[in-house]
Amino acid sequence: MDLRRDVFQAIADPTRRAILLLVATQSMTAGAIASQFDTKRPTVSKHLQILTECELLKKEPNGREIYYHLNPNKMKEIANFIEPFQKLWDDRFNKLESVMKNYQKKG
Repeated sequence: MDLRRDVFQAIADPTRRAILLLVATQSMTAGAIASQFDTKRPTVSKHLQILTECELLKKEPNGREIYYHLNPNKMKEIANFIEPFQKLWDDRFNKLESVMKNYQKKG
């Protein structure tokens, strides 16, 4: 049985989304990431493990430290999956805007 985590389950958690935002611009160590949260370091480590398992983060050893950085290829996969839904909603909102403009002209 494959117990790999689903990427969408991973990003459903607000703490994990916050971690992704933190490392989006610069690589950070687990300690530096943990210092940004009011939770215990083991909790943040578990979040990092999940994000790494889902390949949203990559680990890069640098001396005795391990730096975490965003995996842009995996983020692109997520964006590509979401894109058709975004287009669908954009189309619906544009139609709604058109209807509202016509309604305002009549009123």
